[in-house]
Amino acid sequence: MSIRAEKVASTVKRMLAQHITDISREIKAGFATLTSVKMTSDLHLVKCYVSLFGKETQPGLLLEELERRKHLFKHLIAKEMRLRTIPDFKFYYDDTLDQIDHIKDLINSSKTGNADLFNESSDK
Repeated sequence: MSIRAEKVASTVKRMLAQHITDISREIKAGFATLTSVKMTSDLHLVKCYVSLFGKETQPGLLLEELERRKHLFKHLIAKEMRLRTIPDFKFYYDDTLDQIDHIKDLINSSKTGNADLFNESSDK
């Protein structure tokens, strides 16, 4: 990613973070955090990675809602930033926290001698 793309991605992240949290709260999908924003070097595509916290998270619901409202994000970017073209948005679920929890469970189960979790994960 070019320096310009990194700067634009950082600005986009700062601008969209609160809006995404508000949308998630509004549709009761869980507590959302915009974990990273990556932009193509030609500034035509923004990839937004969103993670969810909470017991009953609904990542599919949130991603659908963000796709439905991406025109609002485009309008916000067009109004606040000076870009030749308004980038398109793609939203992805960031499951890094789920993977960390699974690894912790595996480590804990190996300490206690319980190999059931290890067998389940190796079947996948």
